[in-house]
Parts: sequence; structure tokens; C-alpha cells
Amino acid sequence: MQKLAILDELKEYVRELGVDLFGVADLIPVREFIKAQGGEYVSSFPRAISLGIRLLDSVVDELYNHDDIVTLASYRGLYTSVNAALDRAALLLGKRIQNLGFKAYPIQASQIVDPVRLEGVFSHKLAANLAGLGWIGKSCLLVTPEYGPRVRFATILTDAPLEAGKPIENRCGICRRCVEICPPKAFTGEKFNPKDSREVRFKAKLCEEYTESRVRIFGDINCGLCVYICPYGNKRG
Repeated sequence: MQKLAILDELKEYVRELGVDLFGVADLIPVREFIKAQGGEYVSSFPRAISLGIRLLDSVVDELYNHDDIVTLASYRGLYTSVNAALDRAALLLGKRIQNLGFKAYPIQASQIVDPVRLEGVFSHKLAANLAGLGWIGKSCLLVTPEYGPRVRFATILTDAPLEAGKPIENRCGICRRCVEICPPKAFTGEKFNPKDSREVRFKAKLCEEYTESRVRIFGDINCGLCVYICPYGNKRG
């Protein structure tokens, strides 16, 4: 089966599973970065398929109610449901790829393997960025042209010979809304540079400590203000 035929088949399949965004990333140029985070086996795959499901605007639009328990309970439920839908889609697509005779290694939507650096085995944002689905914003979130950061992602690593996309330009410009709204001031406002460590842009520990301070009242969920405020995807203006 030719590359384009495989790609079209996989795209159509995931659309039926409720996936909104689909892209393919070439991982070969960033193999050493992936190896440092996820190890030898994870870095051995030449391609990654990035799957994205958008969040519901009716829930995200209410996150300005930052201390409302009903709002945050709804956001937590949405977050959990979308993660589960992504994990299922990644599993089923992985099986489809395997049936075509190629390797498939799904990476769950929400996964932390390093509790100190708060990192997973693989960066979903890296795959989505390389696939051309969006850019890394000043919030360190993947910002898509269509939905802004109102998207959750999962990834499938594979050796299937799929044509990869290309990164798109950063469109944040001078906007600092996510930086200014962040309660613990976890964002520095620095523009994304792949040569910089994440700490140059994002103080993850500050975000974690702020979230933990609210867990007893609101449950284990990020406040979501950086998702809410981004002008990309925010139809309220």
C-alpha cells in the first residue's frame, strides 16, 4: 500500500473515532532529545502520529470563574473524558497500523514518569508541533490555529512510512494574556526556542504547587486559565 493511501485510510479511520486533528511528525531530527526523555526504545521510532480532540467551548468559556467549584468540576470531567477518548482512539489506531504490518506504540494522553521534572515518556506537544498542527505558545501549551490551546493530544509512535508535515510559524506575537493571567506567575513570557530548556519559559513547580494548594477544594485539575484566555479559540474576544 502506498504512503498516501495509508495516510488517507488512517485519517478517515480516526475521524470516525471523534478525533479532530491528525498530523504526522518526522522524529529523526530530534531523536537525541526523545532518547534523553523516554529512552532508547521510544527514540527508535522514525514517525509519530499526533491525535487531537478539542475541548468543549461551553465548559472552557466558564473558566474565568476561577474559584467556582461547579465550573472546575465540569472542567475536570471534560478533561478526563477527552483523555479517555484519546487513549481509546490511539489504541484502536495502533491496532489498525499493526494490522497493516507496521509497529505502533501509543502514548497516553496524560502520563507523568518523572515526578520531579513533571514530564512524560514522550512530549505530545513536540509531535503536534513537528506535525504542523500548531506552535508552542508562551503558556508552553500547543496552540492550534483552529482551536487555540483548547485541545488535548495523544501520540502513536510508528515505523509506518507516512509523509510527515512541517512546523508552522509561531503566531503569538506580542500577546501576553496567558502570562498575565497565570495566578502563580509560572510563565516567563519568553518565546519558544527549541534550544532552550522548558524552565526558560515555564516554572512547572510553581504551577504544580498552586494546583496542589487547590486540590482539597476543587480536586486534582489545573486551573485552566491559560487555556481559557488565549485569543486563538476564544470566540468571546
